Formats: sequence, structure tokens, C-alpha cells
Amino acid sequence: MSEQHDADRGRPTYDVEAIQTKWQKVWAELDPFKARDDDSAERRYLVDMFPYPSGDLHMGNAEAWALGDVIARYWFQQGYDVLHPIGWDSFGLPAENAAIRRNENPVVWTKANIETQAESFRRYAISFDWSTRLHTHDPEYYRWTQWLFLKLYEHGLAYRKQSPVNWCPNDQTVLANEQVVGGKCERCGAEVTKRNLTQWYFRTTAYNQRLLDDMAALEGHWPNRVLTMQRNWIGRSEGAHVDFLIEGRDQPVTVFTTRPDTLFGATFFVIAADAPLAAQVCADEQRETFAAYLEQVRRATEIERLSEGRDKTGVFLGVHTINPVNGERIPVYAADYVLADYGTGAIMAVPAQDQRDWDFAKRFDLPIVRTVRPSEGFDGEAFTGDGPAINSANDEISLDGLPVDEAKRRTIAWLERKGLGRGTINYRLRDWLISRQRYWGPPIPIIHCPSCGEVPVPEDQLPVVLPELKGAEMQPKGVAPLASAVDWVNVSCPRCNEGAKRDTDTMDTFVDSSWYFLRYPTPDDATQPFDVEAVKRWGPVDQYVGGVEHAILHLLYARFVTKALHDMGYLDFVEPFTALMNQGEVINQGKGMSKSLGNGVDLGEQIAAYGVDAVRLTLVFAGPPEEDMDWSDLSPGGSVRFLQRAWRLSGDVTSEPGTDPARGDDALRKATHKVISEATQLLDGQRFNVMVARAMELVNATRKAIDSGPGAADPAVREAAETVAIVLSLVAPYTAEEMWHRLGHAPTVAKAGWPVADPALLVEQTVTAVVQVQGKMRGRLDVPPDISADELEALARLEEKVIRAIGDATIRKVIVRAPKLVNFVVS
Repeated sequence: MSEQHDADRGRPTYDVEAIQTKWQKVWAELDPFKARDDDSAERRYLVDMFPYPSGDLHMGNAEAWALGDVIARYWFQQGYDVLHPIGWDSFGLPAENAAIRRNENPVVWTKANIETQAESFRRYAISFDWSTRLHTHDPEYYRWTQWLFLKLYEHGLAYRKQSPVNWCPNDQTVLANEQVVGGKCERCGAEVTKRNLTQWYFRTTAYNQRLLDDMAALEGHWPNRVLTMQRNWIGRSEGAHVDFLIEGRDQPVTVFTTRPDTLFGATFFVIAADAPLAAQVCADEQRETFAAYLEQVRRATEIERLSEGRDKTGVFLGVHTINPVNGERIPVYAADYVLADYGTGAIMAVPAQDQRDWDFAKRFDLPIVRTVRPSEGFDGEAFTGDGPAINSANDEISLDGLPVDEAKRRTIAWLERKGLGRGTINYRLRDWLISRQRYWGPPIPIIHCPSCGEVPVPEDQLPVVLPELKGAEMQPKGVAPLASAVDWVNVSCPRCNEGAKRDTDTMDTFVDSSWYFLRYPTPDDATQPFDVEAVKRWGPVDQYVGGVEHAILHLLYARFVTKALHDMGYLDFVEPFTALMNQGEVINQGKGMSKSLGNGVDLGEQIAAYGVDAVRLTLVFAGPPEEDMDWSDLSPGGSVRFLQRAWRLSGDVTSEPGTDPARGDDALRKATHKVISEATQLLDGQRFNVMVARAMELVNATRKAIDSGPGAADPAVREAAETVAIVLSLVAPYTAEEMWHRLGHAPTVAKAGWPVADPALLVEQTVTAVVQVQGKMRGRLDVPPDISADELEALARLEEKVIRAIGDATIRKVIVRAPKLVNFVVS
């Protein structure tokens, strides 16, 4: 039963738990949100960033999916054929760590958590098409992740090279940057060092400029901050390559600079301590000092090395180089604030124009020469702004007095003429390191043969299925866990049939999530990763919903993969997500929720206390989707009371379904159609919280009409109550469905159809004009909206309060803004 009766009054009461239980069963039978894909209506495709199954859903999940569901349900109401899929990003290190602790295979923990979350999603009433369900850890899925790897490899976009990695000497394993906390292993607390390993990469840098250029189509559809973060991450910069000759080395070392105009101020030269070049050029007498310093540098992460305010460290390498523009002999240092894999791993240091170089110069007592005149009143250290060049001349070129852009052009022209450099474009973006030396991920489908080298696994032999390891078998032992599965590793080469070995790395889980949205339209297709024609029909994703924490890596990788597949002929679009919405963070008591702070809010407990609809309504009503919300400032109890009031409307209506509303109360009809019109605009603008506020206003207006207006039998009351049910179906689906049922309709309200506002009912019969004297309000007039300026002024002059306010003064000027304002200026 969804109604209980008050013993004293005999009236049904709002029973949250009973309503939820009742409609969950009905919806499970109806399966109302299954995409038709039959050309019967325009298609819309909405994807929520799929969850990681680390436990049950939390408050952040609740907000994200409530917001995405508003959009999906709105589209369903508008009659679109909507694809709203669900899947799980189910590979990853947490499952592997849990399995080691539990002495089991990660699939056990993973499947259990997926089922827990799936049940929570059903209870939370998200409008998923459950037939799309996928899990990235299933061989049926990662078979096609391996196919993607092979296609990128075939087109020269996947390759292997040696690179430095974070290494835990205690656990004998590689760590991702996020596993290094304060220079220590998050697993065991050991000091992390660097080690060179041969790793697999995807060549994202092949798409540098296109990743930038194609963002033009995303302007206005993606949050500006996300586009800015991606542009900064790609980091296009125009400048010059400059050649420096280092003592004892025949070949010049080339550095990139965005400010070739400041070359005259380069007073020293810095090489990344962990770049091979540093060891190559180091003088013998400095090798011991350098080796000790290098060991220190290897314990720091890239983030720590680049952090602002970090003390500058370094060692002199015992050699000098020549500044090519002035012939000065300048010292060469190894330092940690330059990264080995950015550019050539070396920089020319211009302390007067770069703060990090300034800090280093001060630390090591190196000369500082200003080459740009600071702005008047500047009293800082390094000046990074624009200004005329100073101290920048040799026998062949003078930049003094030139603005920055012209000084750059002249310097580049001189360098090119002398054969000492050339103009170029550089990018900050580096190729995507996808190798992971851990178990729970998709194996890399490459076989290493002594005779044939790298041999791709033939497509008809995919998937390369993970061997079944558990517990200690996955424990790091100095090599990737898969290396211990000897029977799995040792295979015959597909080309020469001689003995060979499988690659023992697994892929970064970001590879799984870089293409999953292409699989959703045909998740059970055993013949191909995705049906090209189906993806043409549905793609690209119309609306993507998820947190801003994925602004760079996940979104950039998905964009890269989409462009690569487009170029291979599999896709007819180049951007995966037409529109992006980021939700804010749900915090508590002014801080992010965490166990250590003791301020966590359990979603299950909130639902048990207030019901699904009240939690969803509270999250949507709290503010604009992109803003953070503090749960301690919100009132789910207030949401319950509002939903009770809305629900009661449906029981009070006494007119029959199908009653013509045109015979109803005109005032309530106008209020209803005003809400329909405004709610439509607000939803289109993703101002969901204001849409809820309008629904609340309509509930109040309807209650007033029932209690003290035309009464419960008036057709306009039914129209208003049905409108409330449809609008609330976007945020409070259980309550809305129960209202729809009590109003005499069959399920489901989610497909009732979005109401259309009658333009005739939106026309205001009168508007209120304000009359002012000397800018102070002296009266109000209810006037026709099409009143002329002369007519409005005439009426204003007859207002008694206006006449008294003017008195004996002379009217010097009358400002009329029909139909809203008249202002008399007097002297």
C-alpha cells in the first residue's frame, strides 16, 4: 500500500517507503527507459561518467546522477528516443589491493560491489536503460580495449620506450604518481625512487594542434574552466629552438624558449638532473656530487619538483656552455625544477625574467641581467611582463628599445641566419604513458619474440585473458605480477612459431574509459567493438555529466581516441561529447567529507531517514549544478514536507481525467502556464534549482485555489496538479508517479509528455508601472502592457500622491519608459 490512513481523520498519509517499494516493482516490469533505436523519434544520448565499484554509492554520486537524470527525464518527457546507459569502470588498483588483503581474485570484490551499486541505482530511480550494462573487467569488454591498442599500434600511435618511473624498493613495484604521497609509497611508506623501465605509450602528441583547434566547437557547450585547463595542459607555445655548445661535446644541445628576445640575459644553463644528458656532460671531478644529488631528486614526484615556493636545489656539473648571442661562457647546472621529458630536458636560464631561475640564481650566487625594462614602480624580483628590451645588443643585432614581439622576431631571424637556432612551436602535452606493472587491468596484446621483436596478438586470438591469480600471487616481486604466471607468459610467436613471451604490463584504466561510450549502443556485440552505424545514429554523446576532476586526463584521452578512430574511418565525428556538465562537490560543515574529519554523510542513512525523492530534491534544489553545496546547510526534512504538500494535491482533485481545462479558473491556468513556460526555459538553461522553485510556487497556487478559490472540482486544479506531477517527475520520481496514479492515470508519468504553455495564457492583461518624483516612488499604476508613453504620462499626472509630491515645483523633465516607469524631475 502507498497510502496509510490517519486513524483520527481517515485521510491517507504520505508513506515514503511504501511508495518506493510499490513503484520499484512496477518500473522493473515496465522497463520504461529502454532506448527504441527505431527512427520513431529524434535521438538523444546522455552519458554519466561511469562509477568505480569501490563500495556503495556516496553523496557525490547521488548529486551527479540526480542532475544527469533531470536532463534524461526531461528529454523522455519531450518525446525523444533517449539512450541513458549504465556501466562500471571496474578495473583498477583498489580492487587489486583488496584482493591481496583478502587472498582472493579481484573479480570477487569487484562483482560484489557492482551488485551493491546496481541495487542502489535501482532504488535511487535513475532512468537507466539497463540493457546497456557493461563492466570493463569483463573479457567481452577488454577484448575490444585490446583491439583499440592494436589499431593504435598499427597506425603508429602506440609505441614502447624507456622512461623513468616511480619505484618502491620495498614492494619492488612501479607506482603511479597518485600512489606517491609525500615522496613515500602509499602502500608501505617506503621512500620512493626513480628507475628507468621500458614502457608503452600512446602518441597523443600527434594530435596536439587538433586537440586545441577542435575546442572551438565546444565553446559555450563545455564549462570555460575545463576548456582553459585543457588548453593549459596541451600548452601550445611559440618560440625558438636555440643551440648551445657545451664543453667537451661536439653536438650542440638544443633548448626551447618562448622568449628568445631574452637570450642576452641567459647567465647559466640547467639540465634536468635525471636526464641522460646531465650524466653525459658531467665533469669527472663532479660525478660523485652529481650522483648523490640525482639520488635525492629521484625521491621527488614531478608535482613536488614543479610546486611553487619549493626551495631550489642543484649541483654544478663542472662544465660551461657559450651563450650564442653574446659569446659569454656560462655555467651548466643539474637541477630538479627542470623535467627530463619536457623538451630536451634542458633550459637556458634567464633569472631576470623567470622567477624560478631568479630563485636558483640567488641560491647559487649567479649573475642576473635584466633584458626587459620593468614597468614603472615595479619592485619585485623577476619581471615577467612586457616592456622594451634593454641590455640586448651585439655587433650584429640590437634589440634595445624594441617591444617584445618585435624583439622575438628579430632574434629568431638572427639565429636562423647564423645557423644557431630556428623559430618553432612547442607543446607541454606529453605522450600518454599507459603501462602499468599491476594485475587488475587489460593485458597488453603484444608478444615479444627473440627473432621477430614486437608481434601483435592476432585479432582472432583476442581477448588475451588474465590468468587467474589471487592474494599473494599478485604481490609485487620486482616485476609485474603477470610475469609470475609462467604458463601464461610463455607462448609461441604468431609469426615464426618459436618460443616467445607475452608482454606482462597491463593498460592504464583510462584506456578503458576512453571509448566506453562507443560500446553502449551495442554492448553485447561479439563481432566488433561497436556497431559503426549504431554509433553514427547515436553519436556523439549529446550530454556528458561528471566531476571537474576529470577535466584533463579522462576527457583529453577520450578526445584523442575519438580523433584517432575518426581518422581510421570508424567514426564520423571528431569530438566525443557535444556538451559537458560538471557538478559541484557535496561537502559538510565547510569541508570535504572524509573519515579522518568525521564529517562523512552516509547516503543510505539519508535515504532511510527522508526517502529517495527528498534526497534527490534537496541536492537539485541546493543551487546551480556546478556549485559546491554544504549538506549541513540543507534541509531534506523541508523537502519531505514540500513533497507531502504536492502529493496531497493529487488526492484532493475531484474532476475526472481528461476534463477540459479551458473551462477552469483563469487565474490558476495563467499561473500554471507561466510555470510551464519558465520551467522549460530553466531546464534548457540547466537552472534546475530555479525550476524546482517554480514548481513550489505552483503547488502553493494550487493549494490556495483548492482551499479558498474555485475549489477541488475546478478543471484548472486538475491541470495544475498534473503539471506539478510531470515537473516533479524529473527530480522526485516516486512521489510524481504516485501523484499521477492518484490523478487517475496509468504509469508511467515519466512518459506523460512535457506540457506546452498556451501563449494566450502568457499574455499579461496588466503590468504595474512605477511612478517616481525625483527618483522616489510615489505611486503604482496597473496599466495595459501596450500603453503608449503619452497615455502613461497622462495617467501618472492624475495620481493624487504624485500631485502632492510635486506641489508647487516646476516639472523640468519627464522620463517615461512605457509600460514600466514614469519619473518626474522637478525644480
